[in-house]
Amino acid sequence: MTKKIGIVCCSDGIRQGYEDEIEELRRTLADMGIESVISPFLYARDGVASGTAEERAKAVMDFYKDDTIDAICDISGGDMANGILPYLDYSVIAKTNKPFWGYSDLTTVLNAIYAKTGQTGVLYQIRNVLYKEREQQMADVQNVLCDDGDALYRIDYRYVQGTQMHGIVVGGNIRCFLKLAGTAYMPDLHGKILLLESRSGTVARMETYLSQLQQIGAFEQIAGIMLGTFTEMEAKPCTPDIVQLVKRYAGDNMPIALTGQIGHGMDAKGIVIGAEL
Repeated sequence: MTKKIGIVCCSDGIRQGYEDEIEELRRTLADMGIESVISPFLYARDGVASGTAEERAKAVMDFYKDDTIDAICDISGGDMANGILPYLDYSVIAKTNKPFWGYSDLTTVLNAIYAKTGQTGVLYQIRNVLYKEREQQMADVQNVLCDDGDALYRIDYRYVQGTQMHGIVVGGNIRCFLKLAGTAYMPDLHGKILLLESRSGTVARMETYLSQLQQIGAFEQIAGIMLGTFTEMEAKPCTPDIVQLVKRYAGDNMPIALTGQIGHGMDAKGIVIGAEL
């Protein structure tokens, strides 16, 4: 059965010159049995944004209100996604069973939707179906969207502290997640598994983020931590590494698991924000 998704850009606008890639994405999805409808606010206009925060939010809401759309997939990243949060109609979103997909800066939208509505979303960049691991990515996405499977969500992980944890997953990109601190869009952390990953930043920046998490009481509330990839830290490599840093802030009793399959890699898997792990 053909599925239909809305393609949006809530964060920084797609740069001019990427039109061929977006068309390739549309064709690739069509070959997978997934029809895509493109938001009119996709490409960067005057500077960085593809439209005002209100316009970008309206494009999302139009897809939520369209009963023919099965999922909404954001293909952007950057810095601007949290600007749309006041303009989303959470009462409408709460009544749908329509997942929002996105990664990186879309961490803000995924967690806000969960906090406001209880609806789940997928931390994943659907443009991965175009890149070096495209065959596996295409198979996994098709399994989830078209066959109601869970292939995209089957991740390998290992414990680096503790042996078990259970809870609902929140978080994502550590920098972007912390934009929600002190706002009405921050999910309740009590009993949650906090997922953390990052593309940029080394030891000093991670110390800053972990300090903020400590200062808002995160490590006193959560049930465990899932660490994805920390791209720049792993490329250096850095000392201390991210596991050593997180242990320092989270303490000796916090269960911590590590996976190389969640993050900014083109071979990344997806994980459901708002679902139990």
